[in-house]
Amino acid sequence: MLTTLTIKNLALVDSLTWELGPGLVGVTGETGAGKSIIVGALKLVLGERADRDLIRTGEEICTVEAVFQPEQLDEINAALAQSGLDPCEGDQLIIKRVISTAGQNRQFINCAPATLSVLKTLGQFLVDLHGPHEHQSLNSRDRQLAMLDAAANADQALETYQKTWRIWRKLTGALDELTRVENVSTQELDLLRFQVEEIDAAHLKTDEEEPLLNRYKMAGNSTRLAELSAAALGALQDADDSILTKLGELRRTLRELERIDRSVTEITSGFENAFVELEELERGLRDYHEGLEFDPRQIEELEERINLLESLKRKYGGTIERVLDHRDHAAGRLGKIEGRGDELERLRKESAAAREALDTAGLALGQLRRKAAPRLAREVTKHLADLGFKQAKFTVDLTSSAQPGAQGLEEVDFMFAPNPGEPAKPLRVIASSGEMSRVMLAVKSALAKEDSIPLLVFDEIDANVGGEIAAAVGRKMAELGRSHQIISITHLPQVAALASCHYVVSKVVQKDRTFSQLTRVEDGQRVEEIARMLGGKAESARAHALSLLTGTA
Repeated sequence: MLTTLTIKNLALVDSLTWELGPGLVGVTGETGAGKSIIVGALKLVLGERADRDLIRTGEEICTVEAVFQPEQLDEINAALAQSGLDPCEGDQLIIKRVISTAGQNRQFINCAPATLSVLKTLGQFLVDLHGPHEHQSLNSRDRQLAMLDAAANADQALETYQKTWRIWRKLTGALDELTRVENVSTQELDLLRFQVEEIDAAHLKTDEEEPLLNRYKMAGNSTRLAELSAAALGALQDADDSILTKLGELRRTLRELERIDRSVTEITSGFENAFVELEELERGLRDYHEGLEFDPRQIEELEERINLLESLKRKYGGTIERVLDHRDHAAGRLGKIEGRGDELERLRKESAAAREALDTAGLALGQLRRKAAPRLAREVTKHLADLGFKQAKFTVDLTSSAQPGAQGLEEVDFMFAPNPGEPAKPLRVIASSGEMSRVMLAVKSALAKEDSIPLLVFDEIDANVGGEIAAAVGRKMAELGRSHQIISITHLPQVAALASCHYVVSKVVQKDRTFSQLTRVEDGQRVEEIARMLGGKAESARAHALSLLTGTA
């Protein structure tokens, strides 16, 4: 249930912390006192878009925070996980909205940032809100079907059907895709084969391009490179007065010097290393020089290879890696097309078997629904009679779907005929807001044991009724409060008197500012409030109020 609702700077409310209990919670007050602010705060918690005009005049930020203790934590945690949020810790779910005059609105779930769509998703598990201007869940055929399934105790049958449906959809999707592939043109087949064969014939290697370009650059400059390397070799070794020849003479002189005076070794020790490195340089240059002899045919082959790589890159991608990726994609598609006959046959067989299993699961689910439909209709009709629709007709109409859907092989429509002699029509089409609210109360009463949404909010659904019907509405709400938490914003004393706890919304003016306040009333204060609702503070009104509270009216 909803345990705490905290509101700051919303419309006429500057600060309010409302701690709620179970059962039927009645909220009353004069017209214009601010009762609608409570509904507005809950709408914000449920993900409705916020208007900056809601922020209290003179303030920059408005906040609404709701603390829930939901029973269906597994479903809520699954929805949180699907949205990338952490599960609830303990048994609390905290939703917070922050609205700013600067337009930087934020929302949080268990202190983690969230999106409005996540709030709307969670709201389906938490609150069912009904009022004179709301699009109630009863308008949704999916919700109607969920209500029928609840009455039919069809959870297991629905889960079995949906698993089978997902398998069938996957197979039919693959079959449709392959059927489209089967109609591929001969030109596309020829093109795919040509692309694969062309790339395969090139024998590409991802690491060949850079060495190839370097070798081609060397081949193009081979004459100049040969001249430079020959000059270096001449200076080092080949000339009569080459460096190594002179250093050889110097080596002999130094060795003679070392033989006579060993102490000079410390001075000459580095010479030998330098001489050895120059010899290594000479050998390396000579190998390099000899390798510079390029056959014109070899240069031509290098050029052809480079041109081939550039051509393939222009056709299939800017790099060798992309060319090879294109080849793999083309080969995969070609293989799928060429082997489509066997694959088509396999998919057709598996799809047919899946459809047979789907029909079996759908038939079992449909039988539960068709068995429960008249029973639910009778229960709702009985509750409707208690709520003033003495001769109304309510039926649950099931029709076969053109194609299997995610929820079954049939669609549902709640049919309603409030007036005798008029044919029943879809409830979502003909019911007025007042009728819709009382029908919802009847449906909720019929499904009290099965309905998983814990909090029902009825915002003045009792408008335009009075007398015994008003008392019946109150009794239904009180009865529903045994299995749900009910918030009823009402003008009817008969309803308010049956609430397990009673709150009054009032306006006060302090320092030329208007404030809305929410106060719990008990005992004598409650008698006074119900007497006010009855039309005055006369002793007769007080006596009537007391009789309503004590159940002696």
